[in-house]
Amino acid sequence: MLRDNLQRFTKASFFLFILLGISICGKAQYYFFDDDYYDSDVLFEAGISVNAMNSLTDLAGKKGIGKRFLKDLNVGQTHASFGVFGSATYKNAIALRVEGSYGKVSNRDELLVGITDIAKERYNRNLDFRSNIYEASAVIEIHPVFMFINWASRDDVPPRYSPYIAGGVGYFSFNPQGTIPGTKTWVNLQPLHTEGQGFPTHPDRPNYKLKQLSFPLGAGVKYEASRLVNFRFEVLHRFLRTDYLDDLSSRYIDPAEFALYLPANKAALAARMADKQINPVAIPSTGRKRGTVTENDGFFTVGLKMSLVIGRSKAVF
Repeated sequence: MLRDNLQRFTKASFFLFILLGISICGKAQYYFFDDDYYDSDVLFEAGISVNAMNSLTDLAGKKGIGKRFLKDLNVGQTHASFGVFGSATYKNAIALRVEGSYGKVSNRDELLVGITDIAKERYNRNLDFRSNIYEASAVIEIHPVFMFINWASRDDVPPRYSPYIAGGVGYFSFNPQGTIPGTKTWVNLQPLHTEGQGFPTHPDRPNYKLKQLSFPLGAGVKYEASRLVNFRFEVLHRFLRTDYLDDLSSRYIDPAEFALYLPANKAALAARMADKQINPVAIPSTGRKRGTVTENDGFFTVGLKMSLVIGRSKAVF
C-alpha cells in the first residue's frame, strides 16, 4: 500500500514542478549560468539516488557499554538504498525537495561473538531483526554560498560546488522480522507483542505503528557538472519517534502473558521470539532488561544523487 502511495506521491510531485515551471516562465528574472545559458529564478531538477543505508538500534553494536552513533555502528550491516526525487531551487540558494525511497536495515546480536566484556550480555540475548524501509519525504536544502552571490554582476561567477544543510519531515513504513530459534525462517514481530505492547498488564507499552513520521537532517555537497546535470553527495540521518524499529526497547515480560492475550499458536511463537537467550539465566527473565528504553532508534543514508536540470535557456544575443 505504501509503495503505491510513494509512486503516486512521486508522480504528483513531478507534475507539480512542471506546472510551476510553466507558471513562472513568463515573469521570472534571469541570471547567466555561463556565456551561453541563463537561469530563471527557479530551477527544477528530477533525479535518482543510490545510497548505503544503516540503522542505530538496541541490537548488536560494539564492545563495552552502548555508545552513540558511529561509535556503536555495525558497518557490516549496511544495505543498498534507492530513490527518486524532484526539487525546485530558488536562485540556487534554497531548494524544496520531495523524494520517495526504498531501503533495508538489519542487525543481529551474534555479531558480538567472542566479546568478553559487558557486551557479552547482548550476545547472549541472541536477538536479530531485518526490515524493509519505504519513505516519502519533503526536505529543504539551504546553500549558504549562493546567498552571497551578486547576480547582477557578470564578474561574480557562481561556484560549481555548493555545500548545503538539509532537513525536513518524512513518512515511512517498516516491518521488523526475526528468525525463529534454530531455523532460518523469518516471522513478523509486531503481531507477536514480544514485550507485551498493547497488553492491559503493560499500559506504558502501547503497540507501535508500522507507519510513522521521520525527521531527516543532514548535509551534503552539490556539484554542477554541466548545464544539464547535477551531482550531490549527501549524508542524511532520520530521527524517529519510535524505539521499536528492531522490535526491541524495554524489558522481558512473563511468558505466561502471551497465552492470556494471544491465540494458542501465536502465543507459543511469541514466547519463543521474546526470549531467545543462548544460555538462559537461573533466575526468571521476567522484568529483566531486554533493551534500552531511553533512546529512540534511527536510520541513515550516505550516497550519491544525480539529477537533470530543468529551466536553463540558451541566450540569444
